[in-house]
Amino acid sequence: MIAIEDKFKSYLKSKGLKFTPEREAILKEIFSFHGHFNVDGLYERLLRHNKNISRATIYRTLPLLVKNGLIEETFHCQDKSNYEHIFGHKHHDHMLCIGCGKVVGFREEEIEKLQEMVCKKYDFHSIKHKLGIKGYCKECYKKFKNNKA
Repeated sequence: MIAIEDKFKSYLKSKGLKFTPEREAILKEIFSFHGHFNVDGLYERLLRHNKNISRATIYRTLPLLVKNGLIEETFHCQDKSNYEHIFGHKHHDHMLCIGCGKVVGFREEEIEKLQEMVCKKYDFHSIKHKLGIKGYCKECYKKFKNNKA
């Protein structure tokens, strides 16, 4: 956690911003679990840990963490952005259930190879990519199918 904190402090300092107790609490909460989150979920987690931090502070802090490369927006769905911490983690892609909101992270080497081939074919030099698949998880698809019948 110290390396993460130092990276964020250094970034904030370079932008003339302070490492406030609120920003510290947000950073620690995000890195205390492995999973996807949105502002509302993070706000509720902070409240459960007796951290009374406004949603506005969370909304202002998340872009700083994204720009610093500590977290990444995984999906934007139903007017909510979902995030995850990425510092020290390998690249992976995501599937989002539009029924229940579940996010599944996955890595498929065949997809990675195909992307490389496409870039080579078009003489394109990729520095980053994000693959997102929206659909229904098994449980929601059953409900969806049953409601259409």
